[in-house]
This record gives sequence, C-alpha cells and structure tokens, in this order.
Amino acid sequence: MADLSELDRRLLSALREDGRAPVAELARRLGVTRATVTSHLDRLVADDVIVGFTVRVRDEAAAGGVRGVSLIEVEGRSTDEVIRRLRGFPEIESMHSTNGAWDLVAEHRTADLVEFDRLLNRMRSVPGVINSQTSLLLTSVLR
Repeated sequence: MADLSELDRRLLSALREDGRAPVAELARRLGVTRATVTSHLDRLVADDVIVGFTVRVRDEAAAGGVRGVSLIEVEGRSTDEVIRRLRGFPEIESMHSTNGAWDLVAEHRTADLVEFDRLLNRMRSVPGVINSQTSLLLTSVLR
C-alpha cells in the first residue's frame, strides 16, 4: 500500500464525513487546489487505498431489525477456513481479525430474533469455531 501523506489523511477524513462532497468543496476545506485534490484522489484509487464508494444508511432505515457483534475463538490454525466459511453468511456485514482472547469479530444483522438465533447456531457450528460471545447492538452513538 502507498505511503499516505498528511494531505491524503485529511482528504480521506473529509471523504468519510461526506463521500459526495464535490472536489471544489474538498479543495476549499483542505486549503489546496482542485487539481491537487483530483490528483490525490486518482492516486488513492489507483493504489487501492480507496477501494470503493458506498452509502451509509441510518440504522432505522436499514433492512433487518436485529444487529449484533460476535467475538469468535478459532481452533489452532483453522482461521483462514473459518473466515472463508463465515464470508458466505449474508447476515455478516463486517468481520475483523483481532488479537487477545478472541480471534475474529463479526458484525451481523438479521430480520428478527428467531433469525438471529439461527445465525448464531450456524456460526457456532462452523468447523474450527470453538467459542463465541455475542452481544446485541442497541443504539449506535457514533459511526
């Protein structure tokens, strides 16, 4: 991955706040020319620092009413296989490797508690998953 300059970091921060901000607005906020913003954006995309653009949806408007986060402990060296299998679960919105007592963190969403329970059972039955701890997500106070 490319080394990020201070301007790159500020540009990425501005885009996280408003991914639809026009180049002219970004240039004004960052105190540089539009050409500078455009060249930095082009390089960040070409270098796969920016891998896509998406939309953030207010939690109340998003499909699926039950959100949760699962901490997952994996047996031995089966992490890659567990990740491969869990990637196939459409309810899992994001997954991260981590250090400490847990190996993976998965954020997921289901339509209701019955589906949530089914998802947890499916996740726990994946070969290599030896322990998990799950919490319901109630209100997002910062995203």
